[in-house]
Amino acid sequence: MASGVDHSKINLFSFTGKMKILHMSWLAFFISFVVWFNFAPLVASIRETFGLSDQQVKLLLILNVALTIPARIIIGMLVDKYGPKITFSVLLGTASAVCFLFAFADSFERLAIYRFMLGFVGAGFVIGIRLVSEWFPARQVGTAEGIYGGWGNFGSAAAAMALPTLALWIGGDEGWRWAIATTGVIALAFSFVFYFSVSNNPKGTTYYRPRNLGAMEVSSRGDFFLYCLMTAPLYLALGVLAWKIGPANLGIFTAAETWVIYGALLVLYAYQVLQILRINRSLFADGAKPVPEIHRYRFSQVAALNLSYMVTFGSELAVISMLPLFFFDTFRDTMDLSIAQAGLIASVFAGLNLVMRPAGGMISDRFGRKKTLLLTLAGCSFGYFMMSQIDAGWSILAAIGVMTLASVFVNAGNGAVYALVPLVKRRLTGQVAGTTGAFGNVGGVAFLTVLSFVDAHMFFIVIGAAAAIVCLIAAVALNEPKGYMYEENEDGSIEKIRLH
Repeated sequence: MASGVDHSKINLFSFTGKMKILHMSWLAFFISFVVWFNFAPLVASIRETFGLSDQQVKLLLILNVALTIPARIIIGMLVDKYGPKITFSVLLGTASAVCFLFAFADSFERLAIYRFMLGFVGAGFVIGIRLVSEWFPARQVGTAEGIYGGWGNFGSAAAAMALPTLALWIGGDEGWRWAIATTGVIALAFSFVFYFSVSNNPKGTTYYRPRNLGAMEVSSRGDFFLYCLMTAPLYLALGVLAWKIGPANLGIFTAAETWVIYGALLVLYAYQVLQILRINRSLFADGAKPVPEIHRYRFSQVAALNLSYMVTFGSELAVISMLPLFFFDTFRDTMDLSIAQAGLIASVFAGLNLVMRPAGGMISDRFGRKKTLLLTLAGCSFGYFMMSQIDAGWSILAAIGVMTLASVFVNAGNGAVYALVPLVKRRLTGQVAGTTGAFGNVGGVAFLTVLSFVDAHMFFIVIGAAAAIVCLIAAVALNEPKGYMYEENEDGSIEKIRLH
């Protein structure tokens, strides 16, 4: 995207220049996800050590994701302001410290506190999005971001495969502690490796930073109100998580405690709106002049990307949590399917992310970003509607085929979204990536909540309908990035950044 960057083809076997940055970025993301997901594979051992109830286990699982939604917003602001190099290094180092505390916690209360804090490391994804976008030209950025996202996401699967084996190898009733501590050691070591191995941007280019910290700059009053509206679902999702912990569901919090959380979330939302107003108050000043054309961007672009990621990555989060049981319940009688076989089949849905997310970015680079995103959203809708028709009368191969088709579009859609994110506004890339990533978590919460009220068939129909609606919204709200974006240097000069 920036001048001074090598425009040669992406060579995955190269470890110099921009390719070194790509490899360091996905490795940092991969490690952050290993740390974030180091709990679930070892939950049985942890439950036995502390004698946890089912409700306490469910609370820990919820706490593991609760902080990730606001964390992605905060990290997006920090990476834009301070740069990926220091932000990722500090995040990994801090996560390692909390990881050690969790590994050697001596009570459920401490487990809960440290698990909640570790949700912050789930925001590491946002940092690499900005870093990769600084090093790759626009015509390659979709492919590069897809590789970054697809390979880094595999950290969750790596944790599931490696940690139980490591705990068993260490042995003893508390082998899980040393397995989790090992992930902390890896994160700490890589925080130093990352810091001394990367630069925020190529030599001879400028790292553009937002003028203010606290909220995104917008270009018009209409965009201001849309920004405020799109911020609300982030707090609503946290409210839903509080509702799940409250007396209506897990019953861990009392009604009074739950209402206190609701009130706190309302106050935080009001504070965020005030921050948005503070950053953009010039739009409402008497005699305010329009933002110069070269500095404008349409927030509707951001909103469309938010919603798109909500139905792609958000649906993926929800579906992979219920798919093994869905296949088991559907085919255990007619096909004598075991729970282990059902889990293996369902793993294909998330596993395709390793290939299809980079493919979605590559197709976006070659054939057009808006066109690719609309195609993947339409494919998501069709795939989920087809999955809603799966029943015991189907052959297992046909069901796997339909599931694979849906997964191809869902995971390619993830890549297509982040092929567009870096091309909205350079100095705000971290914040755009942060809000978009947070909406992925919002989608996971929303669709899992839907699942708690309906059966699996209606669940797939709801996601399919949501994808169709978002596809229509994106068709209207998105523009194919063309020409140039403009950023102002510290000396007041204007730099043109190619978008194709």
